[in-house]
Amino acid sequence: MTVSINNITFDCADARRQAEFWATLLGWQVFYDDDPEVLVAPHFPAHDVLTRLFIPVPEGKTAKNRIHLDLQPTDVSRDEQVERAIALGATVLGDHRKDDGTGWVTLADPEGNEFCVERSTTERPAPVGQTWRLG
Repeated sequence: MTVSINNITFDCADARRQAEFWATLLGWQVFYDDDPEVLVAPHFPAHDVLTRLFIPVPEGKTAKNRIHLDLQPTDVSRDEQVERAIALGATVLGDHRKDDGTGWVTLADPEGNEFCVERSTTERPAPVGQTWRLG
């Protein structure tokens, strides 16, 4: 028996604002109707893509996330993606970039949910053996 994950759901105060932030950051589209929930998904039909669902809740965020997203840019560098996120309203929580180009940046979205931006594939060295490197 198997199951697939359909959405990554964010509890938030302003679902539309959060959805707009994430849709712009990901290059995706916002979908909504009369329901308070707002969905963010790619512009094109995609198989096995985890959409983002934003649901308004009355309580605010009170602690560090127990789970977060690690973003890997596909068409810009890590640093360009970080600057783009900041311009959209994200704040830097921790800068873990190193002089040799490795590392990542931890940010918070407009409602404080943590996420990281890693190096893009083109910024990473070619894989060697079975080594896995973060950032």
